[in-house]
Amino acid sequence: MRTSPATIEDARETPTGGVYLFSEADNHLYVGRTKRLISDRLKNHVGTAKDCPFAFRLARAATGFTTRYSGDSTRKKLLENPEFLDAYKAAKVRIQKMSVRWVEEADPVKQALLEVYVAVVLRTPHNDFGTH
Repeated sequence: MRTSPATIEDARETPTGGVYLFSEADNHLYVGRTKRLISDRLKNHVGTAKDCPFAFRLARAATGFTTRYSGDSTRKKLLENPEFLDAYKAAKVRIQKMSVRWVEEADPVKQALLEVYVAVVLRTPHNDFGTH
């Protein structure tokens, strides 16, 4: 939290491997981690891929849709639903405007612990550590 917030676009010179936090003002929303360049991972959250997890969570929250492994509620089927797809695209635009902070941590075990710690302490509503 001591690092200054930036935007995804500002994140040009980031370390390889670490934990990052998306926020809107003082509302901390999502913590993630990566072994790659943090800037690359941040860009993936708003890229053209059909599996951006944070955007997917925001779209589910906005629409009330849930995800299942089979049937009409799979990720693929939800992305074919015009209402959900609109919410998913809007979520990516929203994420692009959010502030982001990151910290370098190359060790995968320490990354995992740090991700959970930050999510618990900041009560990020879009992290889910349940098993599926």
